[in-house]
Amino acid sequence: MKKLTCLFIFFGSLTLFSQVEKTTLNIFTFSEVEKLQQQNPKPMVVFIYTGWCKICHGMQKTTFNNKKVMKLLNEQFYFVKLNGEEKKDILFLDKKFVYKPTGTNTGIHQLANELASKKGRIAYPTTTILNSEFEIDLQIDGYLNAKKMLAILEKYQLKIN
Repeated sequence: MKKLTCLFIFFGSLTLFSQVEKTTLNIFTFSEVEKLQQQNPKPMVVFIYTGWCKICHGMQKTTFNNKKVMKLLNEQFYFVKLNGEEKKDILFLDKKFVYKPTGTNTGIHQLANELASKKGRIAYPTTTILNSEFEIDLQIDGYLNAKKMLAILEKYQLKIN
């Protein structure tokens, strides 16, 4: 009887935990955002990162996995991730952006350069906010924890509303 009761409690708790709603961050491509902007204009948040950047990985694991950050980004923004060393061409705003080698095994994507450059330099990660007209409103380089990201996004929302 004890075994049956334990099994009942075990499987009952599994069904309760499996019903918890999982929030996921909606990640778009540049071409998807261009199309979506025509129907539902919203600002765009672009996270520019690289594969070798530990801070970038940390931000992806913590900041962009925070439920409040995901909810705000999903509801009020279009979110795009851009690898600064992406080798694929990207068509955005009727312009083709390509990877430009800078050395033997190094280079930068033109679009990352456009969106993340400050005074001719790029720092990874950079979070860039573009308005619904695709103009850069804000560039923040470096690590942003969830609390700071929320504050920035909420302040930006207040500014445009």
